[in-house]
Amino acid sequence: MGSFLLMAYLDSTRHDYEGTLTSLDMQVGIMRKGPSTRASGFTESVIREMTRLCQAHGAVNLAQGFPDFDPPLSIKRAAATAISKGYNQYSTTYGTMGLRKAIARKVKSYNHIDCNMDEITVTCGTTEGMIASELALLDRGDEVVIFEPFYENYGPDAILSGAKCRYVRLREPDFRIEEETLKQAFNRKTKAVIINTPHNPTGRVLTSQELGLVRDLCQDYDSYAITDEIYEHIMYDGHKHVSIGSLPGMEDRTITISGFSKTYSVTGWRVGYVVAPKPLTSAIRKVHDFLTVCAPTPLQEACTAALQLPESYYEQLRENYRKGRGMLVESLENAGFGVFKPEGAYYVWTTTDRTGFKDDRKLALHLITKVGVGGVPGSSFFHNPSHGRLRFRFSFSKKPETIRRAIKRLEKFSPNHLSGRSDHRMPRRLAMTAGS
Repeated sequence: MGSFLLMAYLDSTRHDYEGTLTSLDMQVGIMRKGPSTRASGFTESVIREMTRLCQAHGAVNLAQGFPDFDPPLSIKRAAATAISKGYNQYSTTYGTMGLRKAIARKVKSYNHIDCNMDEITVTCGTTEGMIASELALLDRGDEVVIFEPFYENYGPDAILSGAKCRYVRLREPDFRIEEETLKQAFNRKTKAVIINTPHNPTGRVLTSQELGLVRDLCQDYDSYAITDEIYEHIMYDGHKHVSIGSLPGMEDRTITISGFSKTYSVTGWRVGYVVAPKPLTSAIRKVHDFLTVCAPTPLQEACTAALQLPESYYEQLRENYRKGRGMLVESLENAGFGVFKPEGAYYVWTTTDRTGFKDDRKLALHLITKVGVGGVPGSSFFHNPSHGRLRFRFSFSKKPETIRRAIKRLEKFSPNHLSGRSDHRMPRRLAMTAGS
């Protein structure tokens, strides 16, 4: 009995001692375990941070690319009808049969990619479609070619997939793919290249000749193309969208990602899709299942209805954005920005050399707090932030009256009226860029 009591006493003393150590650790700030190293390789979205700052300061939000107007009434009614009719539970994991059939018809007619519904996975937006595709395709040690400036998700997605990024610069002023530069980025470790056309943030629409160059390199190095085509219906001045998956030789080497957010002004619905050959689709569906299970069921029904809209809808959409582009481009030029006129999508990519600001982050805060207009610092679109310090992005995916309100405020901003520049510090998050 005596030895038992002694052992019990020692055991209780050990627990007290360990508890004291834990308490001391907390007092001196020692962390035994913490976030993963992969999560420390990138930051939160700068674009979404700009939206929060716009909301806090009452600024016109030309930062985040979402419309401030409603989708067509017919698809809003379709969503409400689906809810009232009981489409409120899980759908088939990879999408309702009706939506996948409708997507297959659209992909054949518009993208000229021959596919069937068994090669389509409906996802929670193109954002999930991209990360699901990369997780399904990439292994640790693989390399991914990314054109920059790039949409900020691409770097973190590659990092989360364990891959290494190799960046290829799209050179100003035309942002064309340079053949020799791209060739230097490819090697035997190259598993994939990420393509975005129409391009965010520059608005460039890639040509079939440029995509043919990418196709040739994918064939030479046994690589895949992962292509983000979310702005596929938004183009100007006679430019045409070409899907690399429609090129001969890319049928089994392409993952085509698109969705409904931008074309139908439903960015909050979070419905996208991935088209890929069956072996890749099988892998993507497994990853998608454990990421999100399925996209919202009633909204899938509404997206099926959206694909029935007539061609006149798309023509009017492009015309409305063309007018918004003209209004914003002129205003930004008058305010001292150098402007690259976009061929597609709904962003204006600018240079800030003549604004008097040498730091895009300070410019962003000045515009939001002093002028009342939000944009996105250019550094968030480069793996090396210094490459984007004199670049800035604005969105014109807004109602005409919203753009006019922004234009009125931008009249207060010019190279001749910078004495009121803000000395406030940007939030710490903006000091880094995705993938840096």
